[in-house]
Amino acid sequence: MQKFSQKLKTGVSVAAVAVVLLGVYSYRKLQALAADPTGEKDCGPAVGGGEQTKIDLERIKAIAPLKDVRWSQLGGSINDASCLSKTEIYGVVDVRSVEDVAKTLAFARDNKLSVTTAGVRHSMGGHAFRKGGIVLDMRGFNKIVLNETSRSVTVQPGATWHDIQNVLHPRFAVRAMQSTDIFTVGGSISVNAHGMDHQAGALAKSIKSMKVMLADGSLRTVSATENPDLFNLVVGGYGLFGVIVEAELDIADNLVYQTDRRMMDYKEFPALFAGEIEKDANIGLMYGHLSTAPSLFLKELLLYTYTKVDGTDFKREPLGEVSGTKLRRLTINLSKQGPLFQEIKWLSEKHIEHRMENCTVTRAQAIGSAEACLVNRNDPMHDSVPYLRNSLPDDTDILHEYFIPRSQFVSFVDGMRKVLTDNKTNLLNASVRVVHQENNFLTYSPQPAFSLVLYINQSTDEEGNRRMKKATEELIDLTIAHKGRFFLPYQLYYSRDQLQRSYPEINAFFAAKRKYDPGELFTNTFYQKYAS
Repeated sequence: MQKFSQKLKTGVSVAAVAVVLLGVYSYRKLQALAADPTGEKDCGPAVGGGEQTKIDLERIKAIAPLKDVRWSQLGGSINDASCLSKTEIYGVVDVRSVEDVAKTLAFARDNKLSVTTAGVRHSMGGHAFRKGGIVLDMRGFNKIVLNETSRSVTVQPGATWHDIQNVLHPRFAVRAMQSTDIFTVGGSISVNAHGMDHQAGALAKSIKSMKVMLADGSLRTVSATENPDLFNLVVGGYGLFGVIVEAELDIADNLVYQTDRRMMDYKEFPALFAGEIEKDANIGLMYGHLSTAPSLFLKELLLYTYTKVDGTDFKREPLGEVSGTKLRRLTINLSKQGPLFQEIKWLSEKHIEHRMENCTVTRAQAIGSAEACLVNRNDPMHDSVPYLRNSLPDDTDILHEYFIPRSQFVSFVDGMRKVLTDNKTNLLNASVRVVHQENNFLTYSPQPAFSLVLYINQSTDEEGNRRMKKATEELIDLTIAHKGRFFLPYQLYYSRDQLQRSYPEINAFFAAKRKYDPGELFTNTFYQKYAS
């Protein structure tokens, strides 16, 4: 079954790679690059620490466990997907019910502790925790109910898109989500995530309603029409206004698409989108990959589109899991090793990948050209990217995302090329997506924009962090100069001034937070750094 990953799915020919690689790297080296992870990485000491955490642990042991609430961790530390935000905390509550949330919030209020919510923790700036705080682990709070009559799905916040797709398939599909399915609904709402469907827009437009527990323990139902002010603060609010305990989401038909791919100069993309793709209602999904090969760095764009076709005779097979994990991981990790392997990876994506993909159903002409096949909507988004996880020591991969007004795309890419080249940034993937104007309070897209998603490799030592910080600051300045915005779920290298210039409403956002949560019960590392 055909699988595409928006972030970094790069199929590769075994023979084409092996001829070059086996003469350069030992078998042991190749094994290490392809090896499965053995657990969470430990990339360094925790932020802060010391006596306060020890005192908290004594207090919590004296009181916890709360009746019918499970503490999966007392004291210790927690990290996020970056592996660079290790932070000592008070403890982790394994949430299974609304009552678990209410009891934990009451405990935190009584003991003057902060609370954060966490799913798979792919926000990379401590948004899901803070030093000394309680973390609500929502992953076990994950019930999913399909409402066929209303064409919606009601979910608890810990449900992942992967599990939701399994419930919806084969008749229905997710309307809006990220390009990969590992994330929880609560986390996706908290950042107002977007993905491959350029027509659906970000997740906010798919939310029919939500139930949110506020800091005082009260429950509010919020939507675009009921308590809209709070709705627009919770969506893209990074968990600072309350705990999402339920969401009802619109769903889509599991349509059949014919895939297509075309290579172009990056300068051609804005006009192509405006003149063709945006006007064609039959194109249901789309994204682009910019070249990361040094010889054509950010100058070529490979555009992927999925166009609706008649699916009457299309047999929708059960959704499968990603195959060839070790080979995909090897390809990605080899591209971290230098220019030669970066060139090979891009050549493979251009000329080999599409010929190796298995289609669920093919048309006769597609079989001959190996350029197109038929898939259902769930196929390209059903990818849990296990190949992005690895066991490499002192190594991590970081996401950036920048939202650029569509008229500024070419100029921004030119500036981005210079910043990344000057800083010798190891760029693994650069994706292009489309976002509409978003009306949530802290919007990353106050006007229609193109989204540039960067996947960057860095070492986890002091030098790697220094270089990443410098490149991040320069990319944010470039974004601001182009009247764009940068995505806030990632590393906190930006200054308060950069945040203010990119998000002029940030002070009003923090003021609204204090209105709904005057005791600042919901406080994460992001808020702690920038709201003071």
